[in-house]
Amino acid sequence: MRTKIQVISSTAVPLPIEHIDTDQIIPARFLKATSREGFGKNLFRDWRYSNDDEAQPNKDFVLNDAKFSGRILLAGKNFGCGSSREHAAWAIKDYGFDVVVSSFFADIFRNNALNNFLLPVQVTEETLATLMQLVLHHPSTEITVDLPAQSIKTADGKVNSGFDISPYKKICLLNGYDDIDYLLSMRDVISSFEQASHKTFAA
Repeated sequence: MRTKIQVISSTAVPLPIEHIDTDQIIPARFLKATSREGFGKNLFRDWRYSNDDEAQPNKDFVLNDAKFSGRILLAGKNFGCGSSREHAAWAIKDYGFDVVVSSFFADIFRNNALNNFLLPVQVTEETLATLMQLVLHHPSTEITVDLPAQSIKTADGKVNSGFDISPYKKICLLNGYDDIDYLLSMRDVISSFEQASHKTFAA
């Protein structure tokens, strides 16, 4: 599931619903597995299917609408609220999304997303509304999320905005590092610091 994230240009899936909690993202009855794979098939399960029957997809739900696809999920504000389950990030990533765009994320979900190489891009409510309308009316709209530049924009110029991210997590996403990988990448720096400290104490 770990992948580098640098520049992603993709169409998007619009989900203009506010306060989507983690139980709606991945219902609790599907949390039995311990590996990160396989959760995508149950993403938004109770919204995707009628009576929990895969043979009866809810035609009104966006994931069942062939017009919409892509690696970017557009979601209403306060996305990922509710319980702290990391499985919510696993399910979104496993389904095929690399980016979630919203005007506000629950803190725990944001951290879980970043730890699972899912990029949460927080924009203003006005920018989110513009993106939603563009994609709803023109599903072929391509959105570019540039992590090095910390920008999100559309080719027509109607959206061109920046976003914030922890400098540490930015490095991890750009390089495909988890926390251990990051420490290993810094071993020369750590070794030099230790040697300098040893000389200082020895003196």
